[in-house]
Amino acid sequence: MMSAATLTTKTNLQDLLFDESVRRTFSFFNSHTEEITAEQIRINEIPAPPFNEKERAEYLKQKFQNLGLSDARIDREGNCVAFRSGRNEKPLLVVSAHLDTVFSEGTDVKVRIDDGKLFAPGIADDGCGLVALISLLEALQMFGIETEGSLLFVATVGEEGEGNLRGVRYLFTESEWANRISAFISFDGAGIERITNQALGSRRYRVKLKGTGGHSWGDFGVVNPIHALGRAVAKLASYPAPKEPRTTFNVGRIEGGAGINVIAKEAVMDVDLRSACAEELQRLDAFFRRALLEAVDEENSARRIANETLTVDLKLIGHRPGGTTSPDAEIVKIAKSTTKSLGYKPILEISSTDSNLPISLGIPAITLGAGGTAGNIHTLEEWFDPKGREDGLKRALLIILGLVGIVA
Repeated sequence: MMSAATLTTKTNLQDLLFDESVRRTFSFFNSHTEEITAEQIRINEIPAPPFNEKERAEYLKQKFQNLGLSDARIDREGNCVAFRSGRNEKPLLVVSAHLDTVFSEGTDVKVRIDDGKLFAPGIADDGCGLVALISLLEALQMFGIETEGSLLFVATVGEEGEGNLRGVRYLFTESEWANRISAFISFDGAGIERITNQALGSRRYRVKLKGTGGHSWGDFGVVNPIHALGRAVAKLASYPAPKEPRTTFNVGRIEGGAGINVIAKEAVMDVDLRSACAEELQRLDAFFRRALLEAVDEENSARRIANETLTVDLKLIGHRPGGTTSPDAEIVKIAKSTTKSLGYKPILEISSTDSNLPISLGIPAITLGAGGTAGNIHTLEEWFDPKGREDGLKRALLIILGLVGIVA
């Protein structure tokens, strides 16, 4: 496996900018803006709710095959994977985007166009990234660009929410490509300045408390799981989360009970804990688990009727490892210089993306926007403006070729 220290290019940025095949590819991005946008709309209108990305994966597989990657296939986890051979297998660069959206089954994903903007759930995150994969591959194939190293195009499952990075996790730990990948790029959403080289670590829990339940008047005094959750939430809210390193917590969902005059038998809450620092995340995690147990003990101790105590089921439903691809790593330096060459200011940032997994394994990885602008991400009013998308695609191509090299 190639490390950050040995990942070098065969041609520098100036060589690439003046290469005739690269210049023709740039012209392709400029002249095919409408076709690329139409493709993005087609992709987005194929629903891909959490854990049900199969139809969209099959569409990507067919596109990859039509573009000449005949061995494109769906792996055991549901990722769509297609290998484009270079003169050598190494370096092997993964070029990826995620298939899934945050939206549930049945969400209307039909695209509405208003004043040049595309409106639809998931249109930017990650319809923008998926169409970038197709556009980049189409350009490489159309102009016969041969690379020194090889490319692995991957449309991943499970990037959002409770997917817990299952697609990229499988790619790097169980697939046939595990231990063969040199570097990783994911395209996630819009934009051209941001370079995500820091992985935001997180832990997500589902807490389920069970009691005997009863009537709010006649059985008053039995243990109440909702009251206990309330105590736990209040304790978590008192945590002195530091601004640096930035640390956050959130109770995103609470469910339980059958009516206003019913003592619930069961209550559930989902909790999201995040920090830019692994040690601070561990402290927050320990505080939350201790607060939960204290809240349950207090509710059990406060019961006025001798009955069963509350039972606790604490389940870790998401763990995204943190880490950093060094700003001095070749992949980051190439991304920064390429961004500058197109007239933009590169901004290094921290986020939670598919890159979390390779970064945690010490594999050079970054996440990039694929051009254009967007807003209202993860809402039903999500929008994407393709204006300027071509610069995002040009940047993507230059970074890819800067990492794997181009055969003159």
